[in-house]
Amino acid sequence: MAFPRCYLVYAVAAENTPAGDANDLLNAYIEAAGRGLPVFHDHFTGEPHGGVAVFEVRDEDEEAQLADPGPLAGWEIVIHALTFSVTGVGFVAQTELTIEGYGKTTIEALRNAEPENPRFWWQRRQQSRAF
Repeated sequence: MAFPRCYLVYAVAAENTPAGDANDLLNAYIEAAGRGLPVFHDHFTGEPHGGVAVFEVRDEDEEAQLADPGPLAGWEIVIHALTFSVTGVGFVAQTELTIEGYGKTTIEALRNAEPENPRFWWQRRQQSRAF
């Protein structure tokens, strides 16, 4: 495999894992050193518990660590190399290309049209960067 390469990790928690525990375990997997650069992650709502993550993997050691379940032992884990998202920057570029090419808009237009909502945590981050 040529490096770098982004990988998608799809992880479903072991049965009877409470949602909070599943979130904590996935976060522990993501932040553990040696699996590559975490580029994206999110958690599932409802059942099954678990989530997805994207890592920029830069060498064979990181690729091997990605396959080590660590805190996710007993979970269903599926890992796929991505085609166009070769780096973390490429993942962001692929997101923008998808929004523009298939959604016929831009991230900036979406951002400008988005209503304020206390659930939208990213709006608080953007406001704090403006100062």
